[in-house]
Amino acid sequence: MKKKLLISLIVGTLFSALALWLALRNVPLADLFAYMTSVDPIWIAVSVILVLFSFSLRVVRWKLILHPAARIPFRDAFHPLMIGFMLNCILPGRVGELARPAILYRNRKVPLSTGLATVVAERVMDMTMLMVLFVLVLANVSIDPSLDMSFGRYHFNRGTLQSIAIAMAQVAVFFILVVLLTSIDTTRNWGRSLVHKMAMLSEKRRNLPARLCYRVCGLILRIIDNVAAGLALAKDPVRLGACAILTVLVWSISALSYYTMSLGCQGIELSLSQITAVMVIICFVIALPSVPGFWGLWEAGGVFAMAIFGIASKEAAGYTLVNHAVQMLPVIGVGLFSAMVTSVNIWQISAEENPPGQ
Repeated sequence: MKKKLLISLIVGTLFSALALWLALRNVPLADLFAYMTSVDPIWIAVSVILVLFSFSLRVVRWKLILHPAARIPFRDAFHPLMIGFMLNCILPGRVGELARPAILYRNRKVPLSTGLATVVAERVMDMTMLMVLFVLVLANVSIDPSLDMSFGRYHFNRGTLQSIAIAMAQVAVFFILVVLLTSIDTTRNWGRSLVHKMAMLSEKRRNLPARLCYRVCGLILRIIDNVAAGLALAKDPVRLGACAILTVLVWSISALSYYTMSLGCQGIELSLSQITAVMVIICFVIALPSVPGFWGLWEAGGVFAMAIFGIASKEAAGYTLVNHAVQMLPVIGVGLFSAMVTSVNIWQISAEENPPGQ
């Protein structure tokens, strides 16, 4: 399994390099490298600090979401979260979203389905915040209808962004409904009753042996209870409000890190609100299927977003490439450190099957 993951990592790296070349193939590379060497390292350092601070706020938010199911210290939430985001940066398929609850199960015995439910709740909050920001962007930013940029099979324009927003909104609404229905006792009890009736019907018709039938029934009921425990935050208005405030802070700090990065880059004279719009557009663009780490797609989205505000492609490509590294490399570094500190084998945790009964 380690060999398969290693091959996956190598192939992902090669595809990332190809995608990056596709995004920057029309940009003079000599000018781009010269531009990158001119970036002020002080602002890079400030931006890195803000990136890590935003992830610390994510840890606090995750602790609040987990609180009804498990009260864990900051350290025990910090390391799984950073390892999870690190894996998302280097492996395909967003493996980190599954690895995080798996590590939590291994270290704190929190059921995998509970941990996964908390990750879903966290993602719903992020998607909701992004949708609010996107509405504000469309209301305050004029995107030229004729502006159209291609990257591989994708075309970036106002219509593309709106299509991604609609798809993201549909996913968010679906998960919000799941959270609400799972959190309501009446709905959950109805689901438990339905499982019992299906088990009794299966036993009566002898579709399954009685023992196996009730084992399956018990497993489903445990999963329902575990998921409900992971989504119990929805029933606590105070903690839910605190998580909402933390979500606003996380994205505000992220926007500030983008802005401070721009202060050290030549030819990037955008306001905080404009840089926030660039961040939102990049986040929407990288929601499309891409290689690990979003290399290439991130840069193409950044060049498109900055073209809206009249930034030349060379400066936009330089800023976006450097900022991409600033946003991701510290996360990868801290995630690897967390894996070493907690003695987590990232290859094993990425490949192992779900714990029995979880």
